[in-house]
Formats: sequence, C-alpha cells, structure tokens
Amino acid sequence: MQHFAKKRFGQNFLIDTSIINLIVDSIQPQADDIMLEIGPGLGAMTRPLLSRLKFLNVIELDRDIIPKLIKNCTFADIENKDKLKVIEVDVLKFNFADFHARQKTQQKLRVVGNLPYNISTPVLFHLLNFRQYIEDMHFMLQKEVVDRIVAAPGNKHYGRLSVMLQTYFYTESLFEVPPHAFEPAPKVDSAILRLQPNTKYEDRINDFSQFEALVRDAFSQRRKTLKNTLKNTCSAEHIEMAGLSAGQRAEELSIKDFVTLYTCIHNPG
Repeated sequence: MQHFAKKRFGQNFLIDTSIINLIVDSIQPQADDIMLEIGPGLGAMTRPLLSRLKFLNVIELDRDIIPKLIKNCTFADIENKDKLKVIEVDVLKFNFADFHARQKTQQKLRVVGNLPYNISTPVLFHLLNFRQYIEDMHFMLQKEVVDRIVAAPGNKHYGRLSVMLQTYFYTESLFEVPPHAFEPAPKVDSAILRLQPNTKYEDRINDFSQFEALVRDAFSQRRKTLKNTLKNTCSAEHIEMAGLSAGQRAEELSIKDFVTLYTCIHNPG
C-alpha cells in the first residue's frame, strides 16, 4: 500500500531508524502514559511508541493514510490493533480538554508529533489554550521555528512565538534532524523541541487573549519602539511603571518584562 506524500498536508515521512529511536528515547514513554500523537503519517514513531505503551491515541486528518497507518502498526504485532486508536480530525479543531475529561483521570496528557511545517505555529498556539491539561510535549519542527521558540531577548529569532511559549512553557531544543532522514526530503533542517509547562506567571496573567494582544502589538513592527507599537495598547506611563523605556524595542524585553507590563496595564496596584 504505497502512499505518496501530499503537499497540502505538508507531509514528510520520517524514515531514519536511528533518529526515530533517538526521538522515542528522548520522550521516555511510560506504559501508563496518556499519550496523543499528532500526524502519525505511516507510523514511523507510532510503532515504537506502541511497543512501550498500553494504549496510544493518534490524530490524523488524511483519511487515505489511516488504513496504511493501521496496517503498518499491526503487521508485525496484531495486539497493536487494540492498543491504537485513530482520531480522524483536524488537530486545529480538536478539543484537548474534552479528550482529557473522557479519560476520567487527573493524569495529564503527553503530546508528541512530527508537525506539518505549514501549520506548526497555529498548532502550537492552539495547544497553548489547553496547557493546564498537558504534562509535556515533544515535536519535530522546522529548525528555524525551534530557533524562534527557544530564542533569548536580543536574539534576531526572538519574537512573538518566543514570548508566548516561554511565558507558559520551559522550552528546549534537543537535537537537529537532517533532511535526508525524511521521504521526501524537505528543503530545510528540522529539530526536536521539548515543551514542559511553566506556571510561574499564570497567577499574574488573568486574561490570555489580552496578554497575547499585547505581545502581538509589541512585535507588530520590529524596528519601531514600544512608544509606537503600543500607542493603541497602553500609555507611556504604563511602560515607565513597568520599569521600561518607551524608546525600547520589543525584542529587548524579557518574559518577565512583558508580564510586568501586562500587569501594569491590566492589574495596576
């Protein structure tokens, strides 16, 4: 059952066994984990995950690939058929909170996947909305995206994605994956990202959408200062209250700076 990668789904199938084993070893799946794999494709990671888990849920949108995924995962081990549940849905429409509630346990979700490069950022922002249900996440992403996520203030890669994810997660780039590890080979390098929830600022940010809007506005024009990018968001007094200068640019602000600025705007005193 040959399957040709579909460009509209951003499909690049991982084929390098050593890389696959390295990824799974980095995830360290435990038998009783409640794990969700996003975009399993033909099952390159699904098979080794199933060998370590009692049960695995996978989210796959491409209905043509699902029979091939199931066949690949059950060909050598028929027991995998009972351990694997395929959820045919667009991950951007998947409600992780409802899924967690159906598990009837306080145990949190572990999310993994080789995210399609064309929707990786929207998927990450979607998952941010369900962070309280997540234990950790491990993703294969375009290296450039991972570099942006883990970037520090002052770095050219530091931006909206960096701030939003680092506010709510500890971020770590584990290792790079070359193009030849895939079929078809992408034109870019990839990397493995680990995200673990960080609740340090949760009590200070009482409206996620307001914080997201602040960060988005601050980075809307990278070369301009806060005085210009935030003129419709807050006053110069708010910026000074946060211990910042209206002449600074967003890329100079730390995560703590953004949270403090948000607090001065929305929760003064």
